[in-house]
Amino acid sequence: MIVNENQLLQSAISEYESLFAPLLEKTTQPLCSESLIRELHRTHDWTECGARAVVSLANDYGAFILRNALALAIALGKEDGELGY
Repeated sequence: MIVNENQLLQSAISEYESLFAPLLEKTTQPLCSESLIRELHRTHDWTECGARAVVSLANDYGAFILRNALALAIALGKEDGELGY
């Protein structure tokens, strides 16, 4: 199970890096949340609400907390959370 989760995580990271790389090349400033939300909604089939939630989580908590939350969710077998995204 962990190997599959690692592969899924690496795939998602690569996907998002390739999505946002062209936007990051155009500026030295951090991407604004609204731009990230629009791109996720437009190119990755996120609902606007889901995109807004995932961008907010990334901005508010960062990789350290989210990495630990991901590890806990995997250990508990929670593929989908209780909020229904």
